[in-house]
Amino acid sequence: MFKMKDIYPVSDFSRKPAEHIKRLKETGQPEILTVNGKAELVIQDARIYEEMVELLDTLKKIAQAGNSLDEGKGIPADKFFSQFERKHGIKRT
Repeated sequence: MFKMKDIYPVSDFSRKPAEHIKRLKETGQPEILTVNGKAELVIQDARIYEEMVELLDTLKKIAQAGNSLDEGKGIPADKFFSQFERKHGIKRT
C-alpha cells in the first residue's frame, strides 16, 4: 500500500537518485513519481519486484487450479497419488 510519504516529484528523483535508491532498498516500499502533480511512475527495488511477480504467478496458478476444479476437471488426491505411484513404480510402505 502506498503512503503519502512515498510520493515524490520526478524532478526530486532526478536531483537525488542516490537517496531514493537507498530508501527503496532499505524499506522495500515502492515510490510513486509525479509529473505536474499527477502520478506517472512507480519505482521499486528489483528484488522486491521479482518477488511480487513470482507471487502473482503463483496466485494465477492457484486461480487456474480453482477454475479447473469448478469445471469438474480435477481428480481426488488419493486417485492422483495412486496413478502417480503406479506410473513411477513407487510402492507405499
